[in-house]
Amino acid sequence: MRSAKVALCALLVTGAAGLAPATASSASSDPSASSASSESRSAFALSSTAFANGGVIPKVHECTSGGGSDPAKRNESPPLTWSGAPAAAKSYAIVMRDLDNANLIHWVIYDIPASTTSLPQNVDHKYQPSVPAGARQVYYRGSASLYGYQGPCSPSTVNTYEFVVHALDQASLTNLNSSSTTRTAAREIAAATIGSARITGES
Repeated sequence: MRSAKVALCALLVTGAAGLAPATASSASSDPSASSASSESRSAFALSSTAFANGGVIPKVHECTSGGGSDPAKRNESPPLTWSGAPAAAKSYAIVMRDLDNANLIHWVIYDIPASTTSLPQNVDHKYQPSVPAGARQVYYRGSASLYGYQGPCSPSTVNTYEFVVHALDQASLTNLNSSSTTRTAAREIAAATIGSARITGES
């Protein structure tokens, strides 16, 4: 009887040992789920503290050249922040378009240093703004004539405006200069893009 009990105990110990690896394996996370989680954490994303994606763009960011005298309209560019950009990015560029007006380009800023991850509100209306240092902007020719940001100008309709941050494979777009058009700049940016992120706003 004693030998039978010993044999039974040995069998139970062996069985428990055989189950241990399987139990550990089942407790580990699914590789595909882990990959998806990692990808989610590193996804290139753009946001603004001024408005939520798809939300209403505040009046302070609307153009001042579309008629009317609303003092709340100040044509200030919105603050923008991005994260999760490709590690190979050597600079950034931002292009803003009115999606409901033939994709009219309202703003192009490029040569944003790779170390930069945000733009402040109201970037200077200059070819070379003070912040971020080293960046350049395209001259806007339309309802206003100025360098840099031209805010939403659709007083009789509600339009969708898209902001896209591009990660570029070049530190500087040397083919562009102070006379380049928004379309030319957009083509150069598209050709150098290795990743992008976007948000939209209504105005």
